[in-house]
Amino acid sequence: MRLASGADPIPSRVTADALAAFTLRLPGSIIATPTDVAAASGARSGGEPQRHRFTTETLTIDVELTHTNGRLEVAGHLTPTPTPDSWIEIRTPHVSKIRVPSPDGHFAATGLPPGWLSLVYHHPENPPIATRWLRARP
Repeated sequence: MRLASGADPIPSRVTADALAAFTLRLPGSIIATPTDVAAASGARSGGEPQRHRFTTETLTIDVELTHTNGRLEVAGHLTPTPTPDSWIEIRTPHVSKIRVPSPDGHFAATGLPPGWLSLVYHHPENPPIATRWLRARP
């Protein structure tokens, strides 16, 4: 009742965060499916890096997340090898970084804030391919 009467308005931060989340939508994109990744040989469970794999019928995105000095580092690989006119967008709720994959499909970004991130593969002739949002914690 207090909300309806205006006595308890929605905090401006809630409204701002909702609008910011809305701008992160990708209408028409293809969502890559999370796929299990086997732990690296000799790796201890729960240790870094965090490894994730996402797949579609035409693309596999492998990504490793590590934390260094309170910042997030992302390293990844695209299979099959991307064309030179494609790029990958590494998105957080507050900043995005664009990377052109190497000729063999590798990409990386450093200095990202810890927390939520998503990857989007862009190719001029196809719809974008996006991963679900991941929460990267130290």
